[in-house]
Amino acid sequence: MAKESREMVWLQCTETGDLNYRTEIKVAGGPQKVELKKYSPRLRRHTLHKVKRK
Repeated sequence: MAKESREMVWLQCTETGDLNYRTEIKVAGGPQKVELKKYSPRLRRHTLHKVKRK
């Protein structure tokens, strides 16, 4: 079984700019533009979050 190459990235809120969540994505062949609706504690509602690489 071959090991997958994975990268840790942050999910950044598009409305406040806060880095609220951290997740792993596949580097080779994986989706480069990940957009998820996640909970924003500052706004107290679900907002769109995009990938932010550090």
